[in-house]
Amino acid sequence: MHMPTKQEIRYQWERGGPVMTWALIAACTAVWLVEVLLGFLSPTLQNWLIYRGMLAPATMLAEPWAIVTSMFLHAPNSILHILFNMIALYSVGPVLERLIGHWRFLGLYMISGLGGALGMMVWAVVAPGGQSWQTAAYGASGALFGLFAALLVVYRRIGADIRSMLIWMAVNFALPFVVGGVAWQAHVGGFVVGGLLTWLLIGGIRPWRGKSLAWRMQVYGWSVTVLVIALIVACNFANPYGWMWH
Repeated sequence: MHMPTKQEIRYQWERGGPVMTWALIAACTAVWLVEVLLGFLSPTLQNWLIYRGMLAPATMLAEPWAIVTSMFLHAPNSILHILFNMIALYSVGPVLERLIGHWRFLGLYMISGLGGALGMMVWAVVAPGGQSWQTAAYGASGALFGLFAALLVVYRRIGADIRSMLIWMAVNFALPFVVGGVAWQAHVGGFVVGGLLTWLLIGGIRPWRGKSLAWRMQVYGWSVTVLVIALIVACNFANPYGWMWH
């Protein structure tokens, strides 16, 4: 396998190549390989890594780092989880990265992942029985669904035919109800937040439409981030477990 040189990476970076997309794929894959390796060397350590890194509404404010770490963890006992997510990332990442730039793409990805955390938190509040507070999840799906929504908003704006994309997204949304054990709440949260941020970037407040994309990403990106965090904190007031730790 050919490892890209610094010159090749710089060349792709300067020409809008999918450098950040490949970096995210590499990071997720590396973490997954560590999980798999630990399964052979020390199952106890593997369990600890996943347990401390996954996201649960009950402990979201007590362990806020899990919002990020959970986005890079995948099921170690199957290749399908990591494989499908990375294929999805590569299918939409390069297009968006070229459109909005490397760092703004990373920002969209991470904010969408934060939206996935909000989706789980909202469901924990409204779900009957209160059992969803203890639901734990990991994977890049929340962030990926934000990218799906972003591409949908962009294609809709430029008048592209989105029928095939709508069918593909409908299948992805329906999949958790067929397979089971999938955090569909994170999918919905990521989709809504990623779509909202992209809608603001390409439309948003009329007087600001003439501002640079970098300026709009700073203003809208931080605004959406603060809003999502505020909503997560607000949801936590209904948390029956308070600020408990694992």
